[in-house]
Amino acid sequence: MNRKDLDPESSPQAAFGARLRRLREERGLSQEELGVPMGYSGTHISAVETGRKMPTLRFARRADSALECGDTFEREWREMRQGALLEGFPEYVEHEGTAVELRLFDTGIVPGLLQTPEYARCLADSKARRGAITHEQADELVAFLVERQATLTRPRPPMLLVVMDESCIRRRVGGPGTMGAQLDHLLEFAQRPNTVLQIAPFEMGEHRALYLPTNLLTMPDMTVIAYAESQMRGYLERDPSTLLPLLTAYHQLQAEALSQSATVELIREARKGYP
Repeated sequence: MNRKDLDPESSPQAAFGARLRRLREERGLSQEELGVPMGYSGTHISAVETGRKMPTLRFARRADSALECGDTFEREWREMRQGALLEGFPEYVEHEGTAVELRLFDTGIVPGLLQTPEYARCLADSKARRGAITHEQADELVAFLVERQATLTRPRPPMLLVVMDESCIRRRVGGPGTMGAQLDHLLEFAQRPNTVLQIAPFEMGEHRALYLPTNLLTMPDMTVIAYAESQMRGYLERDPSTLLPLLTAYHQLQAEALSQSATVELIREARKGYP
């Protein structure tokens, strides 16, 4: 049998795989035998152990259960995921996954929850080329985004209100095909029953109430949490005295932005520029 030597120091993904192999072998299990209670094939277990496949949160939790090791793999998965994420962002995502309403404002780049995988891949690969993150972390960013987007299709999805600066649809990311598909996705997003999509056009000028990206979450108990980022880290805000001006500014932004029907027409007009 061919056995690939593992270097746990080479990457967090390799460390995860090496730990999985060690605990499996300590229990005298083959890859196929471990795969049965986990619900994965032996080939899948092998791919994770040798670093050829990135583990998911579901995989990590099932490994913890099958190997009876507490939350060892879930913690390692979270640490691995956080390597490419801003400080504070993983905590925000936990709240995002249970919020009943999300209000988002973004400039320049389509908000993550509305990005296609190809659009997100272009952004992540650009960071890797600049040396800001590794290529492995770029893969993690894209996979993590796909998992975040699952919150929009859960049995009782949140209400999602999005205002984007016009620059989000004018700045091309990737080739014409990537950008065209992203605009198509925005048009589809606007048709969903639990979404409202608006664009703040350039002509708003000084009437745009917000100038920095802003996320506002309404939780099941109707409390509100705000999230914002600097270049280095993310911040969660729960203080009502700070949140009230943000909520007011968001409502003012919505009032001045294009209606959803006008937004759809503007996106369709922008879409004509791509094959």
